[in-house]
Amino acid sequence: KVIIQNMHCNCNAYFAAVFPYNKSNTIVLRGNNMAKFKIPSIPPTVNKTIRFPNDVVEGVEKAIQGRDCTFSAFVIAAVKNALNDIEE
Repeated sequence: KVIIQNMHCNCNAYFAAVFPYNKSNTIVLRGNNMAKFKIPSIPPTVNKTIRFPNDVVEGVEKAIQGRDCTFSAFVIAAVKNALNDIEE
């Protein structure tokens, strides 16, 4: 069930719809100051085989448990973060 609302605020945006989800509300904002949605593209990938120590695998799996994240997504984000740190 979608609840349509038009509640304006000082930032020139307004609430377009409230989608009830998991006993809470997801609010969709629309307005002049909102960026247009762009469909993301999937970057080209390559398969690599890597061996992780058991404790690292357990740590990652514990960190992502109950979250909308995969092992691969976590590792990719961690590697990107490490690469950014090296550049700085």
